Amino acid sequence: MTNTTAPSAAASLGLLVLRIVVGVIFAAHGAQKVFEYTIPGTIGSFEGMGIPFPEIAAPLVAFVELIGGILLALGLFTRPVGVILAVDMIVALFAVHLPAGLWVGEGGYEFVAVLGAAALALAFSGAGRFSLDGAFLRGRAPAWLS
Repeated sequence: MTNTTAPSAAASLGLLVLRIVVGVIFAAHGAQKVFEYTIPGTIGSFEGMGIPFPEIAAPLVAFVELIGGILLALGLFTRPVGVILAVDMIVALFAVHLPAGLWVGEGGYEFVAVLGAAALALAFSGAGRFSLDGAFLRGRAPAWLS
């Protein structure tokens, strides 16, 4: 099955803005975990938060956010990347932020909820016309991919 319905130019512009902003934020958080905190520091942070298997989870999350954010901003493999990033935020919500309530200033979940919802919305909608998916995969890829 191919995706034969292309979003309008206006809808594609909206998706472009959403993809770039959300993708850059994810990539920045991944880069922070890799380069600023470093992987060993991120592992220690995950240990402190009680995340299971921090030696696996920390680098996985760091690189999912870094690479996934870049792919999302470019609009490449948008649907599967959107799902992966949404799952990342669901885990963060339940594992870390939910007990602190809504407000991010108190460690709450408002920020991860918005990022997760945006990533999931992009997984459902696709990247739009103004994307690498749109440029290279239009009509040639299954709908779930582009």
